[in-house]
Amino acid sequence: MTPFMHLHDLPRQLRRPAVRDLAWALLSPPLLSAPPCPQRHPLAGSLWAEQPQRLEQWLRALDKDDRALQDWLAKLGSRRLGHYYERLWQFALGQAPGIELLAANLAIRDAVRTLGELDVVLRDRDGVHHLELAIKLYLGPPGAGHDPHAWLGPGCHDRLGTKLAHLAGHQLPMSSGAHSRELLNQLGIAELQAHVWLGGYLFYPWPGHAQPPAGANPQHLRGRWVRRQDWAMTEGEHWQPLQRHAWLAPARVEAGECWAVEQFAAWLHVLERQAPAQLLVRLEPDVDGAWQEVERVFLVADDWPYLPDN
Repeated sequence: MTPFMHLHDLPRQLRRPAVRDLAWALLSPPLLSAPPCPQRHPLAGSLWAEQPQRLEQWLRALDKDDRALQDWLAKLGSRRLGHYYERLWQFALGQAPGIELLAANLAIRDAVRTLGELDVVLRDRDGVHHLELAIKLYLGPPGAGHDPHAWLGPGCHDRLGTKLAHLAGHQLPMSSGAHSRELLNQLGIAELQAHVWLGGYLFYPWPGHAQPPAGANPQHLRGRWVRRQDWAMTEGEHWQPLQRHAWLAPARVEAGECWAVEQFAAWLHVLERQAPAQLLVRLEPDVDGAWQEVERVFLVADDWPYLPDN
C-alpha cells in the first residue's frame, strides 16, 4: 500500500512538529486497502519510492533546518486540518525527485460558478495523475458492522461512507469533465488518471466492539473512543489533550510541557459535560527525556453520537 513500510517509525524519531507531520503524511498507511475508487500513493512514481533512504535523508535534513517548510506553511490561510494535510503533500511533491507538480488546488469553473477543484495534478514516470488527498478520523459506534456509513466523524457531521461516495462520484470524476478537460488542455495535459489517497485514524469503542469498515487496511492506524461516564485511567498515567492542528503525527511533548496528573485532572473537572469530542493522548518518556504518544483516545459526551434520530 505504501512503498515506505520500513520507515513507519521515522515520524517518532523527528523533533520538529511540522516535520513530524510531514513525515507522517508521507509514510502512514491509508485507511482503506480496497476503497470504492482507484487509490495510489502520491510518491509511487518518484525516485524516493525506489530509494527510500533518500526520502529519510531529506526528512532528517528538514528536521535540522525546517525554514523552507515553515515558509511554505506560512502561506496557508486556512486553519483546517485537511488544508494543512494537502499543503504538506504539496511541499513534498514539489521537491520529490522524478515528480513534476503541474497544479495544486486547481479550480474548475463554468461560466458563473466554481464547480470544485483538483487537489493535485502531477507527472511522474507512469504518466499524469489527478490526486485527491484526504485526512479523516472516524469513530465506530458499538456494534457497528462493516458498513462505512456507520463510521462517524467526532462531530457527527461526516460519515466515512458519505466521504467515499463523494470521492468516487464527484471528486475523482471531475478531472474527466468537459470544463476540466478544457483547462487541462491549456496546461498541455491530454490524458490523466484519477486516484485518491485517504489517510487518517479509525477509533474503536471502549468499552464495546466495532467491526472495521469494509475495505479497511489491516495496517490502518487506530485509537479508541470513550464516553465521559466510562472514562477511567490507571494511576500514574500521563494524559493530555491535543489541539486539532496536532492531530496528525504521534505527539511528542518536551519534558517541561508534559502535564502532571493533577493538571489533567483539573482540566477534566472543568470540561463541560457536553463539550465537543476531545482527542487525548497518553504519553510515556523516551530515552531522550521527551514524552512520546503511546495511545490516543477521543473523549466524547455521554449522549454521543449526536444524530437526528437520537
